[in-house]
Amino acid sequence: MTAPAAQSPHAALEALRGEIGKAVVGQDAAVTGLVVALLCRGHVLLEGVPGVAKTLLIRTLATALELDTKRVQFTPDLMPSDITGSLVYDARTAEFSFQAGPVFTNLLLADEINRTPPKTQASLLEAMEERQVSVEGTPRPLPDPFMVAATQNPLEYEGTYPLPEAQLDRFLLKLILPLPSRDQEIDVLARHAAGFDPRDLATAGVRAVAGPDELASARASVAKVAVSPEVTGYVVDLCRATRESPSLSLGASPRGATALLSAARAWAWLSGREYVIPDDVKALALPTLRHRVRPRPEAEMEGVTADAVINSLLARVPVPR
Repeated sequence: MTAPAAQSPHAALEALRGEIGKAVVGQDAAVTGLVVALLCRGHVLLEGVPGVAKTLLIRTLATALELDTKRVQFTPDLMPSDITGSLVYDARTAEFSFQAGPVFTNLLLADEINRTPPKTQASLLEAMEERQVSVEGTPRPLPDPFMVAATQNPLEYEGTYPLPEAQLDRFLLKLILPLPSRDQEIDVLARHAAGFDPRDLATAGVRAVAGPDELASARASVAKVAVSPEVTGYVVDLCRATRESPSLSLGASPRGATALLSAARAWAWLSGREYVIPDDVKALALPTLRHRVRPRPEAEMEGVTADAVINSLLARVPVPR
């Protein structure tokens, strides 16, 4: 299905929220975060208990943007070649040919990424950073756009392999998908009672409202969003404050500051502005920084969380006027 050509890139991406709402209830913040990540060419870590529509959200986003999507269930026996692909011997031609893995897609859903060993987790690093994979020494470019949306279950840590800081830093945002409110859960059940099938998005009326061309135009527009020296200084001051916080053993790196600025520019563009204001930085501070900082063990024992520390810093760091 072809996306409407008459819509501007901004209008097309704004229409995403309503289109995804036809299948997913109550995850507006996650939808916005995914759009921000696509605009910034970034990747997203999704955290939520099973059953909060993480997979459905990615499938619906792909349908609404006319993008290809694949899902990989990460398990302890998953090998790197199961993700990237491998060379396969063809007896008919007596030659090896490359069989592409599921990473060759636009939206890769890496389900429960922390359930696979570090070697397999690391196979995604090159794909996420370089947007290519190397098999037998030959680099192979990935499609554009390309985004990894990895999920984690926040409750079950037995038999898991926590992501190292180097890989966490490759994710632009960490989005928390909460349980729905009572009214939202009633809405979900009413839709299922009326015949909604999450495996058949067409019956829910989900259609393409944008495509790769609109996304490319939107990215070009985001790159033109102006950032004043005062706002740049504010981003740096926030990230430096995380490194000096007595409650944190690890603060945000310069890559984190760059990510926060990029996300704030995308948020400003989505808000209809051609310049970034401090409120844009505040709006994206939590999803951009929460996975890049680590509370000290003694602070964690007292119930201190990364979000609480970041909120405290947002209240203390002077805001430019």
